[in-house]
Amino acid sequence: MSTQATDHRNPGDSPSIIVEDLTKKFGHGILANLVLDSVSFTVDQGTSVGLVGESGSGKSTIAKIVCGMYKSDSGRLTVAGTDIAPGQRFPAEVQKAVSFISQNPFSSFNPRLTIGQSLVEAISPLSTQPGRHRQTIVEWLERVGLPADSAGRYPHEFSGGQRQRLAIARGLIRRPSVVVADEITSALDMSVQVQILSLLAELRREYSFSMLFISHNLSVVRNVCDEVMVMQSGAIVERGASEQILTAPTHPYTQRLLASIPGSPGFSLVD
Repeated sequence: MSTQATDHRNPGDSPSIIVEDLTKKFGHGILANLVLDSVSFTVDQGTSVGLVGESGSGKSTIAKIVCGMYKSDSGRLTVAGTDIAPGQRFPAEVQKAVSFISQNPFSSFNPRLTIGQSLVEAISPLSTQPGRHRQTIVEWLERVGLPADSAGRYPHEFSGGQRQRLAIARGLIRRPSVVVADEITSALDMSVQVQILSLLAELRREYSFSMLFISHNLSVVRNVCDEVMVMQSGAIVERGASEQILTAPTHPYTQRLLASIPGSPGFSLVD
């Protein structure tokens, strides 16, 4: 069964994410490394946009800027209807509206906290006591396919796929309007990847959040994204509907990425 995401855009909806001429450097002076070079894109309300490219292309830097983990050097950034000036800290209402799901859920969970405590912390950062949130925690554990008693267990007691389910529950439990998912299936076996992508597509249909989905794999984003942007060396070189990009890419870099997928017509182990 296909898990292709439904397009939730409605006429008049304002974009959830607006990025215009965004730049970011790491380092200073002649040793500075330009990571993002005048990047521009939008993610419309309720849609899912995939951002693909090789390691080092700048994908994760964009993800962390959109989530407020990094600050941009210049350019325009609007998230959940709020303009963020370069160097500005995200206001509390934007922090609440945006959720980040990382590549490595094990390192992102505090090993000293139970899963229940970690989920409470996501709802109310100043508390780790389940209390009045207990029912919500149980509902979300079951929603991502895990038993209610998972709340009393610790992160190391779960497999990689289960931890990613827990990370999704933690990311969505406060019902954000914008979700940034950064390489969340790259460390998982293929069969587990399919399960996680199916779950994510189902949750997006149910809750209609906007999503920026970061990956290095074009075939992965096909399952959950309405559109795809292709990034090379800090710049977006191609954008289009997922089906279009996967069947008829126009940029040579996108064509090379597509040809690197095992089973594709152009796949070869030899350059």
